[in-house]
Amino acid sequence: MTLAAGTDLSSFGNDPWWLVVAKALAIFVFLILTPLVALLVERKVMAWMQMRVGPNRVGPRGTLQSLADGIKLALKEGIVPAGVDKPVYLLAPIISIVPAIMAFAVIPFGPEVSVLGHRTALQLTDLQVAVLYVLAVTSVGVYGIVLAGWASGSTYPLLGGLRSTAQVISYEVAMGLSFAAVFLDAGTMSTSGIVASQFGTWYVFLLLPSFLIYVTSMVGETNRAPFDLPEAEGELVGGFHTEYSSLRFAMFMLAEYINMVTVSALATTLFLGGWHAPWPLSIWDGANSGWWPVLWFTAKVWCFLFVFIWLRATLPRLRYDQFMNLGWKVLIPASLLWIMLVATARALRIEGHDAAAVTLVVAGVIVALGLLVLLWRLLRHRKARTAVSAAPPEPPPFDPMAGGFPVPPLPGQTLPGRTLPEFDSAAGGPR
Repeated sequence: MTLAAGTDLSSFGNDPWWLVVAKALAIFVFLILTPLVALLVERKVMAWMQMRVGPNRVGPRGTLQSLADGIKLALKEGIVPAGVDKPVYLLAPIISIVPAIMAFAVIPFGPEVSVLGHRTALQLTDLQVAVLYVLAVTSVGVYGIVLAGWASGSTYPLLGGLRSTAQVISYEVAMGLSFAAVFLDAGTMSTSGIVASQFGTWYVFLLLPSFLIYVTSMVGETNRAPFDLPEAEGELVGGFHTEYSSLRFAMFMLAEYINMVTVSALATTLFLGGWHAPWPLSIWDGANSGWWPVLWFTAKVWCFLFVFIWLRATLPRLRYDQFMNLGWKVLIPASLLWIMLVATARALRIEGHDAAAVTLVVAGVIVALGLLVLLWRLLRHRKARTAVSAAPPEPPPFDPMAGGFPVPPLPGQTLPGRTLPEFDSAAGGPR
C-alpha cells in the first residue's frame, strides 16, 4: 500500500533522549489528569441532566471530589480474598492499565514545533501500521478483565470476564472493518498520514457510515453504558472486579477512563481531522501551526467524552442478546457492504474519475440511512414481539380435585361443565 501525500516518517526516531522522555511524560500526565477531570465532569453533567445536585462538598463547588476519591481509595486497606490465584489476581489490574497507556504512543497531538531549538513532531512515534498497533495493544487489555474474573475464584466475576471476552471480540471486528475504509481512502495506516490526508475535508463527511460504526463499537469496546454488560451490577454485582478493593479497584477504573480517552483520540485522528482546526477557524493561517493544534485536538477529544457521559445519563442497559445481535447482525454486515463501496470509489479515483468523492458521500448517506432504518425495524420487531409475549395467557381449566381433595373455586373460576351465573338486576339476584 502506498503512502499518502504528506506522509513522511523519517522525522520520527531522531529526537534526543531527553525530548523522548519529556514527550512520554507529557502523555502520561495527560492520561492521568484527563480521567480525574472526566470523573468530576461526568458526575456534574449527569446531575444536571437528571436534575440532581451532584458533588458539591469537597473543594469549591465540589471540584476536588475526584482527588478526594483517589486519596480515599489509596488509603483503604487492600483485601485479597481467600481462594484467589494470587499472582494472576495481582497482575490483572496492571495488564488492564498498561496497554491503555501504551496505545497513545502513536496519537498525533499536533504538527512539528520547536522545543528548545529542536524541531520535533507533537507525537511520540509513528509506524507504517500505527492504527493496527493501537488495535493490537488495546486488545491485550481484555486479558486483564478475563484474568481478573477467573483469578477471583468467584462465580459472578467469572461471568463478567466471559461476557467481556465475547463483547470485545464482537465489537473489535466491526471496529477493524470501520478502519479498513479509512485505510482504503487515505492509502496509509500511519496516524500522521491519515491526519494529513484529511486536510480540507474530514472523513466524518466522506466516510460517515464508518464513523457511525466506529462510535458504536468504541462504546462497546470500553464497557460503557448502555453496553456495560461485564459490569452489570443488577445481575453480576459489579462484574469482573467484584473481589477487588483499594488501589487495585482504582486501577480498573483508571484503565476504563484511559481507554475512553484513547478511543476518543483515535476517533479524532481517523475521522475529525486530528489536530486540524475546525471550520471557520481553519481560515486563519496560523490555526494549524505552532501549539494551537493541541487545543483543537483536546477539544475534539472532550466532545467524544461528553458523548460517553450523555449516553450513560440517558440510555438504559441493553439485554445481552440485543447487544450481540447489534454487533453481528447489523454493524458487521453494514461494514462489509460499506467497504465494498469505498473500494469501488477508490478504484474510480485511481482511474481519474473526478466524481468519485461525490459518489462516496452519496453512498455514505445512503448506507447511514439504511443502518438507521435497519436498527429501527429491529427494535420495532422486538417491541412487537415483547408486547405479544406480555399478553396474559389463558388460565388453565379449574380442577377441584387437583390436590387430591375437593377445593372450592376462586372468584372467576368455574367448575367443569358449569358457567358463571348471570346477575339479574330486576330480580335482585342471579338468574
